[in-house]
Amino acid sequence: MTVATETRRAAAVHLGLRRNLAQFALLVAVNGAVGGMIGQERTVLPLLADQVFAIGAFTASLTFIGAFGLTKALANLAAGGLSDRYGRKPVLVAGWLIGLPIPLLLIWAPTWGWVIAANILLGLNQGLTWSTTVIMKIDLVGPHRRGLAMGLNEAAGYAALAATAMVTGWLAAEYGLRPVPFWLGLGFAALGLGLSATLVRETRHHADHESAALAPANGERISGRWIFLHTSIREKALSAASQAGLVNNLNDGLAWGLYPILFATSGLDVPHIGALVALYPAVWGVGQTITGWLSDRWGRKWLITGGMLVQSAGIVLVAAGGAFRVWAIAAVLMGVGTALVYPTLLAVIGDVAQPAWRARAVGVYRLWRDLGYAVGALVAGVTADVFGLRPAIWIVAVITAVSGIVVATRMYETRTSGKPGVIAQRHACDAAR
Repeated sequence: MTVATETRRAAAVHLGLRRNLAQFALLVAVNGAVGGMIGQERTVLPLLADQVFAIGAFTASLTFIGAFGLTKALANLAAGGLSDRYGRKPVLVAGWLIGLPIPLLLIWAPTWGWVIAANILLGLNQGLTWSTTVIMKIDLVGPHRRGLAMGLNEAAGYAALAATAMVTGWLAAEYGLRPVPFWLGLGFAALGLGLSATLVRETRHHADHESAALAPANGERISGRWIFLHTSIREKALSAASQAGLVNNLNDGLAWGLYPILFATSGLDVPHIGALVALYPAVWGVGQTITGWLSDRWGRKWLITGGMLVQSAGIVLVAAGGAFRVWAIAAVLMGVGTALVYPTLLAVIGDVAQPAWRARAVGVYRLWRDLGYAVGALVAGVTADVFGLRPAIWIVAVITAVSGIVVATRMYETRTSGKPGVIAQRHACDAAR
């Protein structure tokens, strides 16, 4: 690309939600399709494990979540570096190409191994597509509306997940667990690939534009090792966010893998199970349109702390409950708590990480966050096999409360009160030292 072309592109770049509304809205729609890909599994797959493949042990039945979580975590980490090296759009399109065969594998699976293979592909699909839409939205909006941007992004994904979980529950009750519920997945994959390949535009130059406005620490490229350690351990806000993200998705893995089995063994039919499975991400998804905006006004730290404690209360109610109405209240509490946490954690990463290494920091954070699925599958599966379903849920409730306390004691407030770049510049200087 010529210098003149680069100059014209740089001159045309504008940061802000309003100025980039068309592309932002398109990426919201794309992330809705990303969420729908997970939603096709939420109600049906745990029931397939129990009723079709007759997998008795909880640890074995949750292997699909562990495979998904581990693969997605690694794909998140790769997505950050790849999107810096090759651009955001190629990574997004590659994620959708990987997603195309997933519904077919689930429809035709003759053994549980096929389901695990499909979830490995799903982890790659989700890691590449969801991470990239997050990075692209942060690129577009700049420093002033990160919380709102992440709220809208996550709301689209989880609202679509919830709606798909509800619809697939109804379809499974009417037509059986396979193949009809997974036809929705084929539609989501085709839609996501089509929009990403034809209409989505590259946003990496927006990050370059924002980075140029900040005083660089030095002329050297910051190493991936430094970013990994800084995000995971050394930096207080980033590391607190990373552990909270891991525990949050540990909870989601519990809800995905064990709640449908608990509800079924307690006598609920498939439509009622589908309603409960959908209610939690529905509240989570819709709530994020508010909580992301609130984090821009009120700050990040106490929304995250409160959200983890509310999640813990919801999980306690699941463990103690035994009726649809009680579990519905628990699902609402879990949804509210997760809505407080999910976009706000991403906003923290955007606050602290400098634009030059922000995509890789997002990848590291999402590595830890989505390892929560694998950790949750292991913790919940082993404890459920040894102690039973309800004790496993009680244990996760305690872990979640402890995570909230860690955020309260370790994280500082990262919202910069209208002074974008202050924290990022400070840590760029830290990197130079």
